[in-house]
Amino acid sequence: MKIKKNNGLKIICLNRKASFNYFLIDIFEAGLVLKGSEIKSVRNGKVSIADSYGIEKDGEIFLINSHIPVYKEASYSNHNPYAERKLLLNRKEINKLIGKMNKDGLTIVPTKMYFKKGKAKIELAVAKGKKNFDKRQTKKTRDWNRDKARYFRKTS
Repeated sequence: MKIKKNNGLKIICLNRKASFNYFLIDIFEAGLVLKGSEIKSVRNGKVSIADSYGIEKDGEIFLINSHIPVYKEASYSNHNPYAERKLLLNRKEINKLIGKMNKDGLTIVPTKMYFKKGKAKIELAVAKGKKNFDKRQTKKTRDWNRDKARYFRKTS
């Protein structure tokens, strides 16, 4: 009997710094509004969401500062690599995100971009920024776990 592990997901890019720089509170999945040349470039896998974040404009959520490089075969109908991209969410989810951003002062950070059943999706996290001492503590626990694993590997 075959066990399906992939669930139809093909990961395009990850934002590894998000969990280091932020406390991730809540996670949402959103679709992206992309042009033809953008989706071709995304399929090539050269996307960067490391410095991007979500904002609210006119009751909608947009992704700012994500980099999708130009698709060289698109010629004159190419896109702006740093354009704002609309995120597709339900009205209830949008209201929840806007409320958390305005009331609690949280931010929206993308953590992962992937293809799900042929459609480009992005995983968003509602996050609170870490202070420097929180980051130092994260480094200490990570180093301690690494040293502990080394020690147990040597002893057994």
